Amino acid sequence: MIPYGRQDITQQDIDAVVATLRSDYLTQGPAVARFEGAVAERVSAGHGVAVSSATSALHVACLALGLGPGDRLWTVPNTFVASANCGRYCGADVDFVDIDPVTWNMDVEKLREKLAHARRGNVLPSVVIPVHFAGQPTEQETIWELAQEYGFHVVEDASHAIGASRNGESVGSCRWSSVTVFSFHPVKIITTAEGGMLMTNDDALADRMRSLRSHGITRDPARWTDAADPGDGWYYEQQTLGYNYRLTDVQAALGLSQLARLDTYVDGRNRLAARYDAALADLPLQLPRVSAANRSAFHLYVVRVAAERRRAIYDALRQRGVGVNVHYLPVHLQPYYRELGFTEGDFPEAEAHGTSAITLPLYPAMSDECQDEVIAAVRAVL
Repeated sequence: MIPYGRQDITQQDIDAVVATLRSDYLTQGPAVARFEGAVAERVSAGHGVAVSSATSALHVACLALGLGPGDRLWTVPNTFVASANCGRYCGADVDFVDIDPVTWNMDVEKLREKLAHARRGNVLPSVVIPVHFAGQPTEQETIWELAQEYGFHVVEDASHAIGASRNGESVGSCRWSSVTVFSFHPVKIITTAEGGMLMTNDDALADRMRSLRSHGITRDPARWTDAADPGDGWYYEQQTLGYNYRLTDVQAALGLSQLARLDTYVDGRNRLAARYDAALADLPLQLPRVSAANRSAFHLYVVRVAAERRRAIYDALRQRGVGVNVHYLPVHLQPYYRELGFTEGDFPEAEAHGTSAITLPLYPAMSDECQDEVIAAVRAVL
């Protein structure tokens, strides 16, 4: 079975991990800070805050921005459930904005309309989370302009998009957001086995996020509030309710090693995507379309087929050894969100996508010969 995605682990990666295993620190050591600094430099952000997953990163971002009961978070239905669940973790209400039928990202005109309606009803969101679906950046500059007009925070869910750019600006620079979140799951662009990172240019926000990822504890004397002399070396304070969302040094060492190949990975993914584009152009498919302003990271190569044929096409491809997948089932139609009142017809474009999308295999180590097998199978089935 040819998988839809998989990690690429080299001897360099193994050596980096082994060196950390033999060092004095397996966690809470220097490798995490080096990884944070390297990612921040790569995407031109002021701060990187490494955490245990992109899900925990989304949670920490929302907490640090003050999201809580009575507030509202908006995201898209065409995403993994974590993009919405982070709002629920904070006790906030969650709503969705439908996707654009071409880019499959948040439809900025629908966002504009929904915001105008929400202002009239005094139910504006506190946080909006656009998702860079499949590695293609959203129209961040327009979303940022709307954020200034309507007063919400922007958290980019760039779990698919490290290495991508828009108008030459690296995703993660936070030029058009308060926070950007990356994922380092094994099928993502680079991996730490599991892990994530928050990027921001706000010093105070970065401090809050670092505290929240580590139990709300500080060992910095300049931040202590207790007036008593705490002694030397052993004192600490828990100043807020935080979590154990730390990344280990072992994971950070793997991430640092992988980061050195980021451009190679993104170049390779774009080359494979271009081969798919050329080979499948004459078939009854909707192919992904990348905006001229964007360089996609191509975490996924998603096509859309006739909804009534999707099940048969999916099964036939898997029978031929092609490990296709589906990204995504609309979040608002999951049982948990149905219980909150969402139903069919709420977000028609995301629902149309959810019934017609198929993800074809794409990963850095995929050879042309392997991709040709996938292409031949798709052509035979269609």
